[in-house]
Amino acid sequence: MTQLEAGKPFIFTAEVALKPEVTLGKYKGVKVDKIEVKVTDEEVDAEINRERESNARTINVEDRAVKDGDMTVIDFEGFVDGVAFEGGKGENHSLTIGSGSFIPGFEEGLIGAELNKETEVNVTFPEDYHAAELAGKPAVFKCTVKEIKEKQLPDLDDEFASEVSDFDTMAEYREDVQKKLTSKKEEEAKIAKEEAVLDAVIADAKMEIPDAMIETQQRQMLENFAQRIQAQGLTLEQYMQFTGLTAQTMMEQLKPEALKRIQSRLVLEAVAAAEKMEATEEDFEAEIKSIAESYQMEADKVKELLGEQGAKQVKEDICVRKAADFIVDNAKEAKAAAKKTTKKEKAAEEKPEEA
Repeated sequence: MTQLEAGKPFIFTAEVALKPEVTLGKYKGVKVDKIEVKVTDEEVDAEINRERESNARTINVEDRAVKDGDMTVIDFEGFVDGVAFEGGKGENHSLTIGSGSFIPGFEEGLIGAELNKETEVNVTFPEDYHAAELAGKPAVFKCTVKEIKEKQLPDLDDEFASEVSDFDTMAEYREDVQKKLTSKKEEEAKIAKEEAVLDAVIADAKMEIPDAMIETQQRQMLENFAQRIQAQGLTLEQYMQFTGLTAQTMMEQLKPEALKRIQSRLVLEAVAAAEKMEATEEDFEAEIKSIAESYQMEADKVKELLGEQGAKQVKEDICVRKAADFIVDNAKEAKAAAKKTTKKEKAAEEKPEEA
């Protein structure tokens, strides 16, 4: 409702989303499952093998036929009912056998093919093939393998360890990999615990989030995403063209996370208020120093740019982090209950194997 008449004061009304009130439930002593951190020998082996794969070299092969895993260069032409079809011809095409980049049966059909000798590969196009005129039809590809390369993996010895790490022996390198994997898992467990505790506190709290507040958060998240991809040389419009998404679709995809962010912030602000948490001058100065270092600026310049409102926001953020630490530090971890075996599962386990 508005009033806009000569000689009278201008009056307008507007609807704004007020910050909702939060009624906290339990936030001290929240129970969560304890996450056991364990690194197996298999995980260490897998990590070492990934490093081994990344340090492999390729060598030309001339004394044998194609085998699974080879990197080849081929010429090919496809025929259906004896007639070459459009798009079925290629020259100097790079193909790794077993990659699954061609239709089923094609790569397997090249295994055993010899260099520079024509080989016929018989396949059947899938029923759901994108070219309707070829879907479900048998075809023959005449192929010539022009080049074969294989991956040569380094030996897992002390020389390998010294090349890929700061250690002289495989034993030392392996121990370091174990430590790094353990550290990574511990960090993942810490994050998972924080999320579990926060989820439990949110679930036990009462609040009503206005749709306008959620929509504002969605738009902020979409704008932040647009800025990130812009830094990579891609506009939001181009991204939507490539993915087939619309702005509305992206907004809908962001809604659950937007709601979670709002709930998290409101609950933690409520905990900070309930526990009378404050950002001390020391806390504030430490945060300003951290921001200044991140942006390579002087601390005084950061304060100037923040202004009074920005400084208030920084202090609120500090209190929110303190609240997050508080609920996690006061949480109680319990060993996750073992999964109960049903009578049906137990009977299946006890059933003797047939001869």
